[in-house]
Amino acid sequence: MSRLDAITQYENALKAGKKYYNNALSKGEDPYPDVLDEKVNLANVSSVNVGIVDIPIDRIIGTYTGGRKNAFAGNYMPLMDPKSEFGQKWINLCLYQMDEGITDPILCYEYLGNFYIQEGNKRVSVLKSLGATDITGNVIRLVPQKSEDPQIKLYFEFLNFYKLSRLYTIIFTQAGSYQKLQAAVGLEPDQEWSEEIRRSFNSRFTSFSSAYEQLNSEKLPLTAGDALLAYLKVHPYSELQEQTDDEIKRDLEKIWPDIRLLARGEPISVSTEPEEKGKSLINIILGTPRLEIAFIYDFDPQKSAWAAAHYRGQKYLEERFGNSVGIKSYLCEGNVDEVMSSAVKKGSNVLFAATPTLIDNCRRIAAEYKNIAVFNCSLSMPYTGVRSYYCRIYEAKFIAGAIAGAMADKNKIGYIANYPIMGSTSAINAFALGAQLTNPRAKIILKWTCLPGDPILDLRAEGINIFSNRDTDAASDLLRWGSGIYIEIPDGTFQPLAAPQWNWGTYYEKTVQSLINGGIDALRDRNNAVNDWWGMNTGVVDLVIDKDLPEGLKRLSDYLKKGLIDGTIDPFLTSITDQKGKEISNGAQPLPVEELIQMDWLCSNVEGSIPQFDQLLPQSRNLVRLLGIYRESIPPEIEEAVK
Repeated sequence: MSRLDAITQYENALKAGKKYYNNALSKGEDPYPDVLDEKVNLANVSSVNVGIVDIPIDRIIGTYTGGRKNAFAGNYMPLMDPKSEFGQKWINLCLYQMDEGITDPILCYEYLGNFYIQEGNKRVSVLKSLGATDITGNVIRLVPQKSEDPQIKLYFEFLNFYKLSRLYTIIFTQAGSYQKLQAAVGLEPDQEWSEEIRRSFNSRFTSFSSAYEQLNSEKLPLTAGDALLAYLKVHPYSELQEQTDDEIKRDLEKIWPDIRLLARGEPISVSTEPEEKGKSLINIILGTPRLEIAFIYDFDPQKSAWAAAHYRGQKYLEERFGNSVGIKSYLCEGNVDEVMSSAVKKGSNVLFAATPTLIDNCRRIAAEYKNIAVFNCSLSMPYTGVRSYYCRIYEAKFIAGAIAGAMADKNKIGYIANYPIMGSTSAINAFALGAQLTNPRAKIILKWTCLPGDPILDLRAEGINIFSNRDTDAASDLLRWGSGIYIEIPDGTFQPLAAPQWNWGTYYEKTVQSLINGGIDALRDRNNAVNDWWGMNTGVVDLVIDKDLPEGLKRLSDYLKKGLIDGTIDPFLTSITDQKGKEISNGAQPLPVEELIQMDWLCSNVEGSIPQFDQLLPQSRNLVRLLGIYRESIPPEIEEAVK
């Protein structure tokens, strides 16, 4: 580089500095770099010598003191005249960088992940103007006192992460993200990063960050790190390691609606009843494309009660529509993505994936094929392109609780729950409120199948003779041992009373009819996350009553069912106090849908607790990590989930 080239480089940098300066002034913002000793009381921090590290140059935001800040704009581009002493030193340093290369580390302070220069401001300015992404620095870290401030708490999470990774290159805006990255890379919670792992990650993250910046024309308020975690939910780190830069950009663009949704922080749109779609004009003129429906199972319906219930729903759909739609089923015995892709390549344009654990596969297939509708049986999934569906089983549980309360001569009712997942706690509490309706003295003794032990034996050992166990499905013509609520009679046998029922066939029938009327795009939303959460008024939830139930309870059941269907009865529109004595509701306003789905408290007449993640049996953890009511706070340790 000649001196003329260095002068030209300075002039270009000066233009960039003045542009930043003027834009900042027009917005009423400070046009200069931040000054650390003006924004932080240095007496309230402790210092740690980090040593020589590579500093991401875009994380350098200011100076340690205000002495030299006026020479630079906030983007660290110069503001002084080229002929000034400052300008001449800058130009000479630029020449040196191009001829010899700057090797002396700068001296700087790090506070909350950002850097403030004490010595080396011009070196930073020169290297940044030449497009450098990092610079070597001798770093002193200033550590604030711990507090409940979200920014401070997130910073201490970073400090724990830094001890393992020695990385400054990635930052997050959400608590728990550093632990999630540790897990996503395939490392144990306390495992240190080797130099090889660190180098490989930096290479991949540089490529990903570049793709993110290219696509982020909207200037979404997310870091590249935030976007990376969302990306790794669809494309695991092992896949990212093998991808080219073009492939990363292509796949990130496919899930960009999810990135946008994450940035907006908007709640999931919950559809509480079918969307009645009339025939659209385009479908009347051109005709609705024939629906070719694929049911995707990851458990054999002959071995799994859950899969069997959905398979019976599939058979019901076949009976209702006959040959007017095509219906096939696929069992994922190998690679799920390959099975789904095969179904689409064979002509399927509607996919129903019957278990929550298939959600990431659904996201990938929806991102890959824009002309299909993808559904996943799960709840509260914040993803676009995949419509999730579940049932408000708590409505049937409310009636079942009322029956159990009336039949409980000992005022204690056993309740056996499966997992602490979305919707399960509202079912427990609705049952408790139903029991309270008919028996104010009733106590619900809560046990979990996801914990060690036998909940039925435990309840019987406590002298309890009336139980609420698992639910049934539409194919169960008769109540039987193990389903619904039942009572132990004096001769030691068990008498069924009633059982909440899932009618998946009804859901599939109504959904397919909406697709026929409105076309493939009728229920697919590429910009918002939509969850179907239907109840008794749609027919997908019901309560089977035993024929020998006392006549008065049959009438009560019919009355409550009618009220739930027409909306005149809401189980939670009443005075509610939780186990800690906190008033949840005074009965004046309905609880929000989001509260019903993500409920993490138990009614005051429930004895028992919601199990923590580390208490669960290993085979339960995969589902709870995915759908748990506390899924965002689950430690992301690596484990082999046993199905």
